[in-house]
Amino acid sequence: MRAKFLAMTRLLTTSALALAAAFVGWRLWVHYEEEPWTRDGRVRADVVAVAPDVSGLVSDVLVKDNQFVHKGDVLFRIDRERFVLALRQAEAIVAGRAAALDVATKDLARYRALDAKSNNAVSKQQVDAFASTQAQAGAALEQALADRDLARLNLERSEVRASVNGPMTNFDLRPGAYVMAGKGVAALIDEDSLRVEGYFEETKLPMIRVGDEVAVHLMGETADLHGHVESIASGIEDRERSPGASLLANVNPTFNWVRLAQRVPVRIALDRTPDNIRLVAGRTATVVINPVKDGKPVFSLFSLL
Repeated sequence: MRAKFLAMTRLLTTSALALAAAFVGWRLWVHYEEEPWTRDGRVRADVVAVAPDVSGLVSDVLVKDNQFVHKGDVLFRIDRERFVLALRQAEAIVAGRAAALDVATKDLARYRALDAKSNNAVSKQQVDAFASTQAQAGAALEQALADRDLARLNLERSEVRASVNGPMTNFDLRPGAYVMAGKGVAALIDEDSLRVEGYFEETKLPMIRVGDEVAVHLMGETADLHGHVESIASGIEDRERSPGASLLANVNPTFNWVRLAQRVPVRIALDRTPDNIRLVAGRTATVVINPVKDGKPVFSLFSLL
């Protein structure tokens, strides 16, 4: 009797262990192959290349590396003397062109008055010539005004300001350096564009919807971030195809029988960031999406197991 009891106990124990192993194996399969999560996530942000609009010597640098700046703050100044002189020159040209236009207008009015009094005093050709001179003087004045406004704009642009809110990074500009118009001298991280992007296997995309709740775990942090799916990328690069010399499709003739799932970027908008977590563009993150169907989480029960 006791032998039968021990045999039955061993059978039940073995069956229970087998069922537990099967359940654990099934859960691992579901977790790794079906549930939408990935360890391939990154903190990302828009990076603004700080570049001057005019060329010149840097006279003042008002910020330092890794300093947080606000939109409109002056970052550095370019020597203003050259631009001040250019504005004075442009204003002098405007004054001269305005005087020339005034003279041409008075001459035209005088000849038109003489023509009205006597048809023989002034010829029609002379009146047309003075009208043409007056029109040319007006056009010259408009050109001078445009040049003056451009000189004033260059003077204003000699102060380089921040276009977004965020920290400066890789900034080592010093007074005396010569900067070129349109050439970036530093990177400015747009603080308002900070987000997380998870690169999910294409086999998991059917489980992801815009608006799904997301948990983000940054490497090295103990607390999780929470957000939601903002958008899913509409296309990725096809590395098996490239344009040929004849503008025809150049398709790779080799084909790997072992096909790996492509990874598609999913953009995650963060709902709130704790003060004790530093969001640095490029940090590694694990992204777990909790799909919601009919207002209820899909994996809430299994995720606890």
